[in-house]
Amino acid sequence: MNSRSKRFFSYYKPYLGLLWADMLCALVVSAILLALPLFARHITKNILDGQTPAALNQIYTLGGVMLALVAVHTACNLFVDYKGHMMGALMERDLRRDLFEHLQKLSFSFYDGQRTGQLMSRITNDLLAISELYHHGPEDLAIALLTFAGAFIILVKIDVQLTLIIFGFLPIMAAYSFYFNRRMNRALRQSKERIGELNAQVEDTLAGIRVVKSFTNEAIETAKFTHANDRFVRSRSDGYKSEAYFSAGMIASTQIITIGVLVLGGIGITNASLDLADLLTYILCVGILVEPILRLVNFARLYQEGMTGFSRFMEMMEIEPDIQDAADAIELAQVRGCLEFRNVSFKYRNDQAYILKNTSLTVSAGEYIALVGSSGVGKTTLCSLIPRFYEVNEGEILLDGIDIRQVRLRSLRQHIGIVHQDVYLFAGTVLDNIRYGKPDAGQAEIVEAAKQANAHDFIMALADGYDSDIGQRGVKLSGGQKQRLSIARVFLKDPPILIFDEATSSLDNESERAVQESLERLSANRTTLVIAHRLSTVRNAQRIVVLTDAGVDEQGTHEELIALNGVYARLYNTQLNLSERGDRGASRLELVRG
Repeated sequence: MNSRSKRFFSYYKPYLGLLWADMLCALVVSAILLALPLFARHITKNILDGQTPAALNQIYTLGGVMLALVAVHTACNLFVDYKGHMMGALMERDLRRDLFEHLQKLSFSFYDGQRTGQLMSRITNDLLAISELYHHGPEDLAIALLTFAGAFIILVKIDVQLTLIIFGFLPIMAAYSFYFNRRMNRALRQSKERIGELNAQVEDTLAGIRVVKSFTNEAIETAKFTHANDRFVRSRSDGYKSEAYFSAGMIASTQIITIGVLVLGGIGITNASLDLADLLTYILCVGILVEPILRLVNFARLYQEGMTGFSRFMEMMEIEPDIQDAADAIELAQVRGCLEFRNVSFKYRNDQAYILKNTSLTVSAGEYIALVGSSGVGKTTLCSLIPRFYEVNEGEILLDGIDIRQVRLRSLRQHIGIVHQDVYLFAGTVLDNIRYGKPDAGQAEIVEAAKQANAHDFIMALADGYDSDIGQRGVKLSGGQKQRLSIARVFLKDPPILIFDEATSSLDNESERAVQESLERLSANRTTLVIAHRLSTVRNAQRIVVLTDAGVDEQGTHEELIALNGVYARLYNTQLNLSERGDRGASRLELVRG
């Protein structure tokens, strides 16, 4: 048994009691199905033909027994339908939980090459059919095999030659089903890929709906959706066609078997090798064979759909996180915040050029430094390596003298606070989003964090204060308000190391001042790295580090770097000139309006 098979069957383990009860009910169902024709044979052959005394009473008694068996049969079917389906749903839940937890372990490099809609499809649509397979698979197989075996024994006892002729047709049915099963499998896999593409398209359009509407490009998005939707329908069409051929062929085969029994049985009666009671029993047993055949048809369909989904599930589960805890990784205790980059080299993919090459930098505990430089020189990349969102290709990064690869990821990241330019807030309330920084925080701690982030006043001005719903990604708030909530979240976390990734570059002047004030308050007595686009915001940094394609090019205070008249001075003077032109343009616009 390979690893995938072991993984598949391992999900039965918590529910073995329910599984065995389900299988017992399946056994009872099969036994009752086989018993009913035998009762009919006994009545027609032993009671009616034998002219036994009290025949009517015997028929009433057997009729009562058969009704009781039907009641037991119904109860077992009810148990299988309800409890069995619940077992499948619970196992599907476990699969979905494991996949979600695994996806959270994968690093940024994995998500850089994925579309959210495709991943959502893996978690939802791919696992829907597995529930039915987990439930109906063992049950259908058990009932089909037991019924087939029992019917075969009964039929052999009635007429060996006729039985062998009838069952000799089964290999043809098996070959037919195998062929169309393969076609169904290919079609189902393609269908799951297509629904993933459709989900990705919907997610992309709805996430960017404001851009769509601002450019009045609804027709373009509708055309893209229609294309993906049509591709999905075509893939489903192929699957349905194969399924239709499969099902129709199996049913036709069953009908051919029934016709064969009637013809050959009639010949047997004519030749006196078979009596009418045996032919009746034979026909009833062949009728019973229809159910296991249909169950096998259903099992084949469920197997293809379920295993296709499970295969795609395993494709995700078999992706090993490229950033994991070392076997002897430690927990951080007291963190001072001294960072050291030693000859660090990094590139996002093996076939790409290095973003950082032999970069060395030391940041003292509690120091406030700014990282500046033109776009693409690796400022954000450098900071992303500290919490190990990506792994260095060469060199090492030390925190208080310890290689961060020797620290548990959770422990490392708990001591780092990050404020991004593109703030992500979760759907829910203001309170929920601030508490994300410390899930067990009380109301008083949350309010204090909001005050420190200059957010308390605007929060209290909202309709429901801290209980106000902010919408998906905080769409009900302004850019400055969202940024201050993200800062409050970091205040609540209270980490010794801070990273500000151009946290104010997209804000207006008033919002920028409020956010800048809260950032300066937050950075007090903490090791702080600020990625700055507007150089005017980092003039007060204790040290400014200038990055170029060659690595760390210049370091010093604002005044020292201006005096050096190098890269930083050119960047600063360029921004200053652009700012002055903008101010003159704004003044002229005001004069025109006046």
